Amino acid sequence: MKSVIYNAFSQKEAKEFDVQHTGAQRAEAFVRAFLKRSMPHMSQQVREDLLQRKAVVLEYFTHRKQKEKKKKSRGLSAKQRRELRLFDIKPEQQRYSLFLPLHELWKQYIRDLCNGLKPDTQPQMIQAKLLKADLHGAIVSVTKSKCPSYVGVTGILLQETKHVFKIITKEDRLKVIPKLNCVFTVEIDGFISYIYGSKFQLRSSERSAKKFKAKGTIDL
Repeated sequence: MKSVIYNAFSQKEAKEFDVQHTGAQRAEAFVRAFLKRSMPHMSQQVREDLLQRKAVVLEYFTHRKQKEKKKKSRGLSAKQRRELRLFDIKPEQQRYSLFLPLHELWKQYIRDLCNGLKPDTQPQMIQAKLLKADLHGAIVSVTKSKCPSYVGVTGILLQETKHVFKIITKEDRLKVIPKLNCVFTVEIDGFISYIYGSKFQLRSSERSAKKFKAKGTIDL
């Protein structure tokens, strides 16, 4: 079958189909001229070497599709959040009773975090856990401060930023207490933990990865 397909035309068939026989020299001349036009930057010697050693692949450049860069959605900046007042607590929502369920959830969260608060639990372990825990919902009291008006303020912690605590008191008053120069206490199931605000000026998300060192006394 192969010999039939690739068999050369006879003179009668060539005449019938108007096909002219090209001699070997004419065919070679045609190939050389074609390669010269196709690869003009290549010297004749290089083309000769290619013809003798391996098949010639004509130049063809595929256009790679450029990957479209996905634009990452950028969140709101801190300035935009302040302008939109996203984290402001509305006056009608500033009620102590509204956040008592949050306090109950926080207590259960701490009990699970400390594997149950038993009487024989070491206070140092609870202190270390509380320093890295989320304090939203905890009842926080100001025990010491360079500003006397802050001392004695007690309430449920609603918001924590890097520098302040926002606390709702039993009188339904929202207090903004700076951490600097204040000492706070957090009490749960009879265990009392002290927080030195000057050493606590971190966001709640940053505290979970920070290593706190045990110190004897810290001045305000």
